[in-house]
Amino acid sequence: MHAWLGEPVWTYVMRRRVETAATLLRQTERTVGEIAWKVGYDTPSSLTKAFRLFYNISPMEYRNNKNRISMNSLKVNEHVVLKAPKIQCIEPKQAIYVELTGEYSSLDFGGAWSRLWQFVKENKLFSAGIEHIAFYFDNPSVTEASQLRAHLCLTIRKPAEPKGPIKLKTIEGSKYAKFLYQGPYSNLSAVYDTIYSRWLPQSGCTLKDIPWFEKYVNNPNSTLPEKLKTEIYIPVE
Repeated sequence: MHAWLGEPVWTYVMRRRVETAATLLRQTERTVGEIAWKVGYDTPSSLTKAFRLFYNISPMEYRNNKNRISMNSLKVNEHVVLKAPKIQCIEPKQAIYVELTGEYSSLDFGGAWSRLWQFVKENKLFSAGIEHIAFYFDNPSVTEASQLRAHLCLTIRKPAEPKGPIKLKTIEGSKYAKFLYQGPYSNLSAVYDTIYSRWLPQSGCTLKDIPWFEKYVNNPNSTLPEKLKTEIYIPVE
């Protein structure tokens, strides 16, 4: 486990608990006690002790700091233009994917997409409507860059078997708030801060406990950064 994760298993478990607690403190109205129980602590004081160890701040101090959406300063960008999302139900999708770990901005996206498309060609999986989708499972503001996890996916409609680094998954069907953002990928962190700090509190929606994902509409190799389109799917109920 240490060789695979890059850290002792208990450190990994504690870190994931605290990172999940940080997200729940910001995105839900649950009490600290409820959050402590949900992430695996018997008492609020146990969570507080672990939270201070990682972030040098108590859970309540973090929640009450209204100028922050995460452990870093809020990145609401006045130049980010977002229209109201469409609320829609998405059917389950089958996908092949590769898992990447590390700072999101430094990941080898091009290499990952190339491996996935090569797999599609070798296994005769091509069909109309293949989508480029990415899952980012960790918040860069609460997780060390070396531990950030992402899945880059191509949706498929034909049966396939996993092989080597290429794995299979089902993208869960659910109700999502779908945002369309046009602009450079470098602004996406500000887009998410805007969604969670401005849209979500006023939307009447609550977050569903499944991963959100992005869908890339056009090719960054042949599209100007300001023309790039990204669909952002936030699971809600």
